[in-house]
Amino acid sequence: MTDATQPPSPFTVDDLSAQALQAFEQVVSTTAGFRPRLGQHEMAELVAQTLSSGDLGEHPNPLKSIAVIQAGTGVGKSAAYASTAITLALLRKTRVIISTATVALQEQLMQKDLPALSRAMPLPFSFALAKGRGRFVCKIKLERLAGNGSAIEELFDDAPAMVKPKAFAGQEDPLERRFKLYDTLAGLLAANAWDGDRDNLALPPDPSDWATVAAERHSCTVRHCPRFRDCSYYNARTKLAEANVIVANHDLVLASLGMKTLPELDNCLVVFDEGHHLPAVALDQFSSSMDLSNLRWLDKLPKTMQEVATRMHLHLGDDVNTVTTQLKGVLTQVARMAMDLVWAQTGREASGEGIDGTLRFANGVLPEELKEPVGQILAQATGLSKALETLGTNVKALAKEDPSLAVLASQMYARLGGLAPKLGSLVSTSTLLLEHGEQPLAKWLQASSGGGYLTMTAHACPIVPGDLLRQFLWSKVRAAVVTSASLTSCGSFDYFLHEAGLYGAPHVQAREVASPFNYAAQGQLTVVHTKAEPKDANAYTSEMVALLLKDIAAVKRGALVLFTSKAQMRAATDALPPQLMDRVLVQGTQSRAKLLAAHTARVEAGNPSVLFGLQSFGEGLDLPGMLCETVFIAKLPFAPPTEPVDEARAEWLRSTGVDPFNALVIPATGIKLLQWTGRAIRTEDDQAQVICYDKRLTQTAYGRRMLAGLPPYQLGKRETTYLR
Repeated sequence: MTDATQPPSPFTVDDLSAQALQAFEQVVSTTAGFRPRLGQHEMAELVAQTLSSGDLGEHPNPLKSIAVIQAGTGVGKSAAYASTAITLALLRKTRVIISTATVALQEQLMQKDLPALSRAMPLPFSFALAKGRGRFVCKIKLERLAGNGSAIEELFDDAPAMVKPKAFAGQEDPLERRFKLYDTLAGLLAANAWDGDRDNLALPPDPSDWATVAAERHSCTVRHCPRFRDCSYYNARTKLAEANVIVANHDLVLASLGMKTLPELDNCLVVFDEGHHLPAVALDQFSSSMDLSNLRWLDKLPKTMQEVATRMHLHLGDDVNTVTTQLKGVLTQVARMAMDLVWAQTGREASGEGIDGTLRFANGVLPEELKEPVGQILAQATGLSKALETLGTNVKALAKEDPSLAVLASQMYARLGGLAPKLGSLVSTSTLLLEHGEQPLAKWLQASSGGGYLTMTAHACPIVPGDLLRQFLWSKVRAAVVTSASLTSCGSFDYFLHEAGLYGAPHVQAREVASPFNYAAQGQLTVVHTKAEPKDANAYTSEMVALLLKDIAAVKRGALVLFTSKAQMRAATDALPPQLMDRVLVQGTQSRAKLLAAHTARVEAGNPSVLFGLQSFGEGLDLPGMLCETVFIAKLPFAPPTEPVDEARAEWLRSTGVDPFNALVIPATGIKLLQWTGRAIRTEDDQAQVICYDKRLTQTAYGRRMLAGLPPYQLGKRETTYLR
């Protein structure tokens, strides 16, 4: 999705900034329920200055401008950035992308914030939600599968061990379920009762069922497809192209780099809300994996390519059969070698029993015995990928040359397209596995058992998100705002700026905008000094649970308990006496929405209610007033490097003389603690307390560093006389 080069603006930077700020002030003054907030005005002013300054479009020496803004709870950051950014986009004749990390914030923007702004702002604007191609149905695929039993072989390419999935007792047969779904979807389309968007179905389909009919880049002939004019995805793209404001998510923005599915980032304004998620999303986007155990699709590859070539009267030049056989053989060889390595790591013999295990290669060095076979995978998969691409190009050319072949060509191209990502994963993963530079990559094998099958996968991933973001994202962005309620750690932006690839950039400024809440008057943070040391997990958990049970017995309204592990939460749940069971709701026992609804109903009925939750309940949960008058923190939320990427990064840092605990673990924990304590006070009228059972928060130097980065709660201390 490209935009024309920006014409010279008739406004100066100061003019633009002033008009954007004026629009914000009009919104605040005319919208019912808005309260004037000093921090919100400060944020709007900074957003206006930042987004007015960056040069857009073609420019010999473009000026970049990026603001990193931590906006405390209650600032009202969406109104501050949206009103100013949208005004500037309209004045500069460009568009603004607002990118979020969660569906909840997307829904808030689309259903609440942007509609309210459109009524209050002086200039009219349109907005739309950007979704990935896979959220839409491919009508060509659906037409081929609906009511067509001959396509059965295409439905279970993903089944392990070369067998079709079987229904268990009481379950619907998977094959019948899929055909029933496809017939239903086709009927909805025929009746104009559905627009092809998966999210608009009354019941969400099983992901594996949907994947077979989902639109995807590799299987799309675009304008040569006979269904192009009524394609669900491209119709949505058309609406997106007409919108002044595009709401997207971080995954889609990073996945779309260079793909032209969103406006070019050097020619539009960008706001990254929930920006603290960007580094993790970058690592996920640039990681790669390949399945070494489910190779059924390779048996189909030469057959499918030959069938397509025959039906389209094309010549299949390469010896696809031979190369595919060789590729399957070497993948099987590597799978056996990988199994032996993982079993050796876990101390088990290759007895055939199901195991789950991870083997990370130290310092990103692939074992010598794997280098040659992985090199063969790379060479063979690359050759097949090129042959597949050539065949697909020829099929599309036929559709262009002879419109009467358009339907057949689109169906054949879709069949080829389903194989392209599988070959692509082999090429990208083997390339990364063989790569070894100054900064190592995380490389590991993963064995997992489930459903009676053992799956072996190989993975590779860069370890420094800042490098990725600097190279692929910030090199393109000209004018952007990154905001969140938790960008500082231990009172400093340094950790986030390093992680996000923005540290030391001259065009980047970071500022904290204070919350309007009076934390010292509205809240108290009490640190309980247990007898047991937190490092003595069993003794500490036992004492902490006993103290927690006494505390939740005194809860009068709503409370939230945040645990650092499932085992810890299970220990507390198992220890609940009968008289407390009816007031506790535990994450995982029902959906999040149902838990929160039950919690709200209890509190509003005048009954005490306590939520038990893990990390996901520590961020983004909004329980104002009496819904959460106390937040209990079972233990400081340390996340020691146990995941392969974290382990590899810690290993690399140690090799360079840097302590990973100080450089990574403490700052990351500081951000989590800021998020967790932020569940307590949500409005200017709240009165709440935070009780942390981990005495390290006040007794250690690193704990005091984290404490310095929290809002200025009234600090209290509680000694315990608990004896085991």
